Amino acid sequence: MSHVLAAVAWPYANGPRHIGHVSGFGVPSDVYSRYMRMAGHDVLMVSGTDEHGTPILVQAEREGVTPRELADRYNRLIVEDLHALGLSYDLFTRTTTRNHYAVAQELFRGVHRNGYMIKETTQGAISPSTGRTLPDRYIEGTCPICGYPEARGDQCDNCGNQLDPIDLINPRSRINGEAPAFVETEHFLLDLPALADALSSWLKARTDWRPNVLKFALNLLDDIRPRAMTRDIDWGIPVPLPAWEDNPNKRLYVWFDAVVGYLSAAIEWARRSGDPDAWKKWWSAEAEDARSAYFMGKDNITFHAQIWPAELLGYNGEGSRGGEPGEFGKLALPTEIVSSEYLTMEGRKFSSSRSVVIYVRDFLSRYDADALRYFIAVAGPETTDTDFTWSEFLRRNNDELVAGWGNLVNRSISMAAKNFGAIPPAGPLTEADEALLSSVRTAFDTVGDLIGRHRQKQAINEAMRVVGEANKYLSDQAPWKIKDDQERLGTILHVALQAVSDCNILLTPFLPHAAQTIHELLGGTGVHAPMPSIVEVEDLDGGPGYPVLAGDYDEGARWRSVPIAAGTPLAPPKPVFKKLDKSIVDEELARLGG
Repeated sequence: MSHVLAAVAWPYANGPRHIGHVSGFGVPSDVYSRYMRMAGHDVLMVSGTDEHGTPILVQAEREGVTPRELADRYNRLIVEDLHALGLSYDLFTRTTTRNHYAVAQELFRGVHRNGYMIKETTQGAISPSTGRTLPDRYIEGTCPICGYPEARGDQCDNCGNQLDPIDLINPRSRINGEAPAFVETEHFLLDLPALADALSSWLKARTDWRPNVLKFALNLLDDIRPRAMTRDIDWGIPVPLPAWEDNPNKRLYVWFDAVVGYLSAAIEWARRSGDPDAWKKWWSAEAEDARSAYFMGKDNITFHAQIWPAELLGYNGEGSRGGEPGEFGKLALPTEIVSSEYLTMEGRKFSSSRSVVIYVRDFLSRYDADALRYFIAVAGPETTDTDFTWSEFLRRNNDELVAGWGNLVNRSISMAAKNFGAIPPAGPLTEADEALLSSVRTAFDTVGDLIGRHRQKQAINEAMRVVGEANKYLSDQAPWKIKDDQERLGTILHVALQAVSDCNILLTPFLPHAAQTIHELLGGTGVHAPMPSIVEVEDLDGGPGYPVLAGDYDEGARWRSVPIAAGTPLAPPKPVFKKLDKSIVDEELARLGG
């Protein structure tokens, strides 16, 4: 057993999340975490809502509320949506807790104390019409290196180079389209060049990362420069240094504090568990059995493959200036960065303003959570950009979930219930019987290895291939034609039901809601696929209360074949998955903006 940290990107609390968001951070992290728990590992899956920065201020102003009121509203909405998807967080919290403030400030002080935060006068971008600071990511323009017309003020997604807003050709605000003004301002910068050698050594040892992620991360080293970690803004975490902490208009950069959330959430979880030091089993650099996987969309690679590791190296004192770890001790760097590519919709980028979007809540009001989870797993943007179309969603649901997996479950249990009223005993096994059972058992190693290496698309395809074998077995054996050999009829159905039980375990990380239902249809009792709960909690340090996602995931299926028990009562099943009418395609397309 090892201690596995599943560090899941923090959804931003300036609005509801759409299915493109959860295809990057949500479903892949849950599939991995559920599998690793089933395989016997001690998993800590953490995240929360990211609630600081200019975009929160902008949206709050639009809605006529305070930043805190806006964050409260969307924190709760996002918690409810992720709960409905069945994402099994050990703790899903938020960045406005006092615990998070304290942890982020300790990280900043430690990096500063070791000499990796340098104070400089820089050119900051502001909105001429409002006087408000414009965050790097809210400025677009032409990349001066490759000419890409939609480069952002922090990086160019086309060539991967790090940028500053002032570098862009014809920069413009994404908020209102105006050209930003640049003014002199004093900030603390993370001295990335002083950490470059340590970063390079660490990255070059990451031989098992997805190739797209590793290539992007290594390219970042070609143009490494200090990066501002404070902002001219009045909403966020105060800068914890004399003459700065009482300045109402200087705050930590939202991307400095957001990535610290992985650590602060683990610490909050430990404090709530009754063992305040328990987080160290996942975070201490001295823990030999600890590993971590960070899940996100590709637009966040920079912050997880460069900024966050640099913060940790600086805190540990492992850059060119040396230093000593702070009060948290030497912290572990990420083991793996699991980045997905982009999901588009009907050939277009997701755009809330143009109604080219479907929010998680709206999707789940019309379709089952596992239907979305299945599509993301089997056809999502794992290593290449992928287009979500309603026609493909319909096809995947009806042809694969309903006619494939659902059909195997339904006809196997229906025939056994009709002919025996229970799981029948198995008689002598034929070569065909043995071949199917062997194929299913072998799939545990194959599918598990693929999930563990973050090849989820291959993993679910392998599981569904075995489902196809089981369906073919039933068709070839044609038990419905057997009239006078009850032993053989019972054996065929026993083998089919064993295959259903095993396939259900193989698919549990992907389809947990259906897995629990199928477990019960097979006569099982108790929890097969544990689900998260929404819990209202008090701030540990006296702040306002808030909802969290949490759960007890110790119970549930394990990653192995479990022999079914002859004589277990069976009732005629109801369909597990819903067949969708083809009319939904036109209905959903009509909802999209033109």
